[in-house]
Amino acid sequence: MSSSHSAAIATLIAGLLFGTAATAQNAPPLQNVVSLSASATVEVTKDLLTVVFSTTREGADAGVVQGQLKQALDAALLEARRAARPGQLEVQTGNFALYPRYTPKGSISGWQGSAELVVEGRDTQAVAQLTGRIQTMSIARSGFSLSREAREKIDAEVSALAINNFRARAEITSRHFGFSGYTLREVQVSGNDSGGPMPVMRAQASRMASDEALPIEAGKASVTVMVSGSVQMTK
Repeated sequence: MSSSHSAAIATLIAGLLFGTAATAQNAPPLQNVVSLSASATVEVTKDLLTVVFSTTREGADAGVVQGQLKQALDAALLEARRAARPGQLEVQTGNFALYPRYTPKGSISGWQGSAELVVEGRDTQAVAQLTGRIQTMSIARSGFSLSREAREKIDAEVSALAINNFRARAEITSRHFGFSGYTLREVQVSGNDSGGPMPVMRAQASRMASDEALPIEAGKASVTVMVSGSVQMTK
């Protein structure tokens, strides 16, 4: 491509950009446009119980400590798998760590390790009862949250309520300004909930007594959806 041809194209592009900018600057200001926001909140019972079991071991030999941890975890897994049901009670291993302990002079004096087992499900009674049957690990923490299924269901309901609130506010605002109606210009829908896991039990020094189920109380989660945007008020 010749230099004269390139210069011509550059001049054309510059002219188009200048013309666009000039048009934007000369465009009449928006009139009868108002920005609004509305929200809706619904409380729903948390339906997903998560329990984290843990155990620690320590000793002079790393292999022995690791073997003890594995034995405790295997026994807990065996019991948990008997109760497992897809979607209702799920089982997975958590953190498994082994690390040295040092003397003040910096030499290794022994080994310490920990292992975790995570059990969660919507069959909260089955999860609670399982805690009394796991004997080789203790409860480190537990908490309730909203399951994905419950969150998706409630999100649709709360979104519909928030959108209706936005439409009602747009209608009322337009009439207050002497207009008969409105048209949407832009709108954003966003949501959040306070249904994240909340600890209801901290680490225990000893495991629960045999066959003693974990006492549970689900509590509520607040799900909020916010709708914001702008509308063009019409005669």
